[in-house]
Amino acid sequence: MIQKQAPQRREETDEETFTIEGRNAVIEAFRSGRTIDKLYILDGCHDGPVMTVKREAKKQDTLVRYVTKERLDQLSRTGKHQGVIACAAAYAYAEVEDILQAARNKNEPPFVVLLDNIEDPHNLGAVIRTANLAGAHGVIIPRNRAVGLTATVARTSAGALNYTPVARVTNLARTIADLKKEGLWFVCADMKGTMMYDLDLRGPIGLVIGSEGKGVGQLVKEKCDFTASIPMKGDIDSLNASVAAGVLAYEVVRQRM
Repeated sequence: MIQKQAPQRREETDEETFTIEGRNAVIEAFRSGRTIDKLYILDGCHDGPVMTVKREAKKQDTLVRYVTKERLDQLSRTGKHQGVIACAAAYAYAEVEDILQAARNKNEPPFVVLLDNIEDPHNLGAVIRTANLAGAHGVIIPRNRAVGLTATVARTSAGALNYTPVARVTNLARTIADLKKEGLWFVCADMKGTMMYDLDLRGPIGLVIGSEGKGVGQLVKEKCDFTASIPMKGDIDSLNASVAAGVLAYEVVRQRM
């Protein structure tokens, strides 16, 4: 008896609902102003249309990954990717200035949540939801080594993405330095920091959260004015990133009240 071989299962990706395939389609997406979070290109391909795609990606500072044909085939929904697949953002990104303006519009001192090394879309979505409920004026994420505004992030935010601006920046440490000129102080979540109850978290503030595995990067941590720790009485030594963000964000809320 000959067994029929099961068809190869296409790899599921968080971005799959928003993938754009094919050289011309991707070029037009860039030129129309569509925000592209990530671009996959067949490694070693340098023909005219692909070079055009690369130029458009460079203009937007889009993250480009060069992969094998097998990888592209796994990501493809149509089977006609022509060596190029783009992952578009589910929502448009804001500018950092939009977040500051939101604070001005409410006549409130700015309250911004900055995320470093957050790669889990569920964590990002949960933080955006908490940021909205805690009255933060926006969230800032880095372009590289972090998840963007994917479909899962949109779902997990439970609608908060419609109200809370999310800005994406090339250099988080430089952004912190720029925001300090606007009068913000920055507190970084760190297990070795000062107990959060002993810190003054009122006024214009940026709350910096890293992943539970990597934490906040050293360069970003050095830009912060102080570090805050959360009291923990259990047997494990770290909180989920979105939970830590929630605890610290609501300490900011408590002090502001």
